[in-house]
Amino acid sequence: MAAGTLSPPKVVSREEWLSARRALFVEEKEITHKLDELRKKRRHLPWMKIEKPYVFEGPDGKCTLADLFHARGQLAVYHFMLTPGSDHVCKGCSFVADHFDAARKHFDDADLSFAVISRAPIERIEQVKRALGWTFPWVSSYGSDFNFDFGVSFKREDLVAGTAKFNYDTNPLKNSEDMMGTSIFAKNETGEIFHTYSAYSRGIENLMGPSCGSISRPRAAINSMTVTVGLATTAGTSVQSGDLTARRLAVIDSYWRRHCTRGNFQNWHF
Repeated sequence: MAAGTLSPPKVVSREEWLSARRALFVEEKEITHKLDELRKKRRHLPWMKIEKPYVFEGPDGKCTLADLFHARGQLAVYHFMLTPGSDHVCKGCSFVADHFDAARKHFDDADLSFAVISRAPIERIEQVKRALGWTFPWVSSYGSDFNFDFGVSFKREDLVAGTAKFNYDTNPLKNSEDMMGTSIFAKNETGEIFHTYSAYSRGIENLMGPSCGSISRPRAAINSMTVTVGLATTAGTSVQSGDLTARRLAVIDSYWRRHCTRGNFQNWHF
């Protein structure tokens, strides 16, 4: 909501302010405890074995999903909206991506590898990556089923027919061939890969909070692995100051205005 549409604040005494704040604090604590229970349930979700031999294109050539693990037991993937043949670069994805390079410094200790995947050809990915100064791994799934299988890309004929649905079939799509999201994978000692978790729309807000996306699987899991099904960020490393955020958003917006078209975004439904 724009600041101009907010009602004027009520000005009260310190005693009245403390009373109102304590009442809200009780509600905040309730939500925190409910989130703890939700994360516990998330840790016990079943896994799905990956059977398809997905192949991607990186700056150094072809690579597989297994290659993206880089000898680690877990892999977090961000699905960045970058459609083949389109000049549009998603500003929302760009803002989220600005958090990745700082957060990645802490992933090694969590046995976690990280990669961004888009459908656009690798040449386009490298162009955007250079323009915005990112260093995180970013590969292309161009020509593969990967994006479609994980619910972030949609065929044009399905969009026209009205059968394309996003975010676990809760959001019908009409125009957008690609959407955003995150998927988490685990690999056991024999090299088998499993899909453990995916989140879309507002679910990706966990990628920007201080450790709010960190969820570990009990060691009783396959081969006694500890599996993270969210990105573990550390307080202070993924949150930018107001001035820096404003400057960075200005850079993203400037790039977007120079090189991208407005596209045909529809209203978000969360």
